[in-house]
Amino acid sequence: MDSKKYIGMDVHKESISLAVMNAAGKIVMECVIETKASMILQFFDGLRGDLQVTFEEGTSAAWLHDLLKPHVTKLVVCDPRKNASMREGNQNDKPSFDPQIKNVMQVHVG
Repeated sequence: MDSKKYIGMDVHKESISLAVMNAAGKIVMECVIETKASMILQFFDGLRGDLQVTFEEGTSAAWLHDLLKPHVTKLVVCDPRKNASMREGNQNDKPSFDPQIKNVMQVHVG
């Protein structure tokens, strides 16, 4: 069994929407957590396997990158201006589980 998990993060000032996709491409978990280091690390500590994470460049990207790097196998910070699937999607600051998260994971992690 492949232990890879692909985690897409939609990062906002107050919250982060997360989706976890297994190696077969099935979303196995979705949740919203506070944008606090302790909450983020608690979430990732609960996951097992080869963790591959992606999120968009933004005001919290450097902080989040430094926080997660020691806890994951692969970390990709993408530029939404260069991601065609994001240009057409929901661009507001409201947390959601749009297909955006899955699109970003499929394009940037794997």
